Amino acid sequence: MPETPLLDTVSSPADTRKFSIAQLRQLADELRAETIDAVSQTGGHLGAGLGVVELTVALHHVYETPQDILIWDVGHQAYPHKILTGRRSRIRTLRQGGGLSGFTKRSESEYDPFGAAHAATSISAALGFAAARDADGRENKVVAVIGDGSMSAGMAYEAMNNACETTKQLTVILNDNDMSIAPPVGGMSAYFARLVSGGGYQSIRNLGKSVAKAFPRPMREAARKAEEFARGMVTGGTLFEELGFYYVGPIDGHDMDALVHVLQNARKIDDKPVLVHVVTHKGKGYAPAENAADKYHGVVKFDVVTGQQAKGQPGAPQYTKVFAQELIKHAERDPKIMAITAAMPSGTGLDLFGQKFPERTFDVGIAEQHAVTFAAGLAADGMKPFCAIYSTFLQRGYDQVVHDVAIQGLPVRFALDRAGLVGADGATHAGSFDIGFLGQLPGMVVMGPSDEAELAAAIATAVAIDDRPSAFRYPRGEGLGVAIPEFAKPLEIGRGRIVREGTAVAILSFGTRLGESLKAADMLAARGLSATVADARFAKPLDLDLLLRLAREHEALITVEEGSMGGFGAFVLHALAEHGALDRGLKIRTLTLPDIFQDHDKPEAMYAQAGLDAEGIVRGALSALGADNASVAGRRA
Repeated sequence: MPETPLLDTVSSPADTRKFSIAQLRQLADELRAETIDAVSQTGGHLGAGLGVVELTVALHHVYETPQDILIWDVGHQAYPHKILTGRRSRIRTLRQGGGLSGFTKRSESEYDPFGAAHAATSISAALGFAAARDADGRENKVVAVIGDGSMSAGMAYEAMNNACETTKQLTVILNDNDMSIAPPVGGMSAYFARLVSGGGYQSIRNLGKSVAKAFPRPMREAARKAEEFARGMVTGGTLFEELGFYYVGPIDGHDMDALVHVLQNARKIDDKPVLVHVVTHKGKGYAPAENAADKYHGVVKFDVVTGQQAKGQPGAPQYTKVFAQELIKHAERDPKIMAITAAMPSGTGLDLFGQKFPERTFDVGIAEQHAVTFAAGLAADGMKPFCAIYSTFLQRGYDQVVHDVAIQGLPVRFALDRAGLVGADGATHAGSFDIGFLGQLPGMVVMGPSDEAELAAAIATAVAIDDRPSAFRYPRGEGLGVAIPEFAKPLEIGRGRIVREGTAVAILSFGTRLGESLKAADMLAARGLSATVADARFAKPLDLDLLLRLAREHEALITVEEGSMGGFGAFVLHALAEHGALDRGLKIRTLTLPDIFQDHDKPEAMYAQAGLDAEGIVRGALSALGADNASVAGRRA
């Protein structure tokens, strides 16, 4: 009979702690195969998880999780971790409605002590856990695993700078899989890593420290620097040493023997924080991922044997691609147009812009704060910067939007991709708040295109605005298939449009819920209610003339937006109240995203839950009118 796979014998990480190195290697192979098979059925992040399979096994083997705290930065590489920590039976529900999150999540497992999905939070959070442990007198270990990409974010260095002042026992694993910030790894570097983290070296080092204490302070400091310099010459890591960390590495992140021994040694170091530098290969162990340019970072369902990803039906162009193509058109005419992204060139479409204008494209890394102020500097010197950032990530640069852009009135153009709900990525990536947090800034222009042609017009408008900041937001996914002009013309600032005329109720839509608003108007007409549908186009400045006309000529007004409370609907209510329109008995409903963080699901299911589909808009209208099927007759057109 064939032997039972080792993975089948693991119900929790504790089961791995009796395994030999050879068994851990076997477990890693089985874990990699299980991860590939699961993601082939669900889609999701694949390459990053494959790159840390051996590291995942080694960490859970060496550390006594969940008592020892293990925090994964971003969390998109944590699928193997989820399989090992009691969630294997549910792993094929990843990113599905009611299933496992694609990131770590506190409510999901005790092995996820800190939820994450944005980069560079792990060291700060781990330091908080370490400080709490020290205050309580506990002795558990705390580990943060952070990728080299996340190390481009300033928050990681802020935490490291604070670490040595806060605790003496913290381990940071630097998962280096792309930036090549270290020399190539091999037997010699693994040997030195094991040597400097090992008990023998530590004993000699501690003996040297005790002897040095008898020396005058200048000689003690000279001895310390000499030891760090000598070790840095062999292993690198001087930057981390200067930040107060004991640097170990680089080591091969796929060498189980080296990993286990170095982690065992690092676990014993308790006189200063430790950084273990591990070099891994994204997509490791799956040829299609290893050979792909993006290492299968994010995939849809695919065939495990061939690696071929499922292709959807040809449809309308993606909003992201429309943005890139339209910006290229303008940049061909205007050499002052620049494009900035924060580590998302393909996600924002700026990879296409960069191919055409490499000298005018800037990827600043995971550094949204820097991206915004960098764009402000470009604008201050006469350039026309387009700062393309996901709505959810611009939250990280909000102080810079306020202080460096808005207060100075600088014409930075913000292209906000992934506005509204984003489906499988869930609450951490939803673009829920930008309407409110940008619309409250004096002088800001905020646009919400309703389709791809309107997006092209919004881009043309942003190009033309040269005296103040502006933003336009658009969702993930496909447009509606409407024709885009060869060269879109700018919109009149603060002017909306009537799309359909009616009498009883007015639906004022901001953004891409316009299509659902028109469907709702049809459904209301079937009930005998005539509806006007208007496209606001601007949340700021509002089209006051249009708004007051809708309020004056209709019994009820419904606002619709793909954003949280405190956004477009709030701006409308404020304007109506300020101009006395509410005094005449206007009935109004503001339809927004619900006041919760919505869990991941299919976008259409999420919008239905939010009440922002056609049925939800109809319910809002009937609620405002106090109408039901029996009382509609009196309001027939």
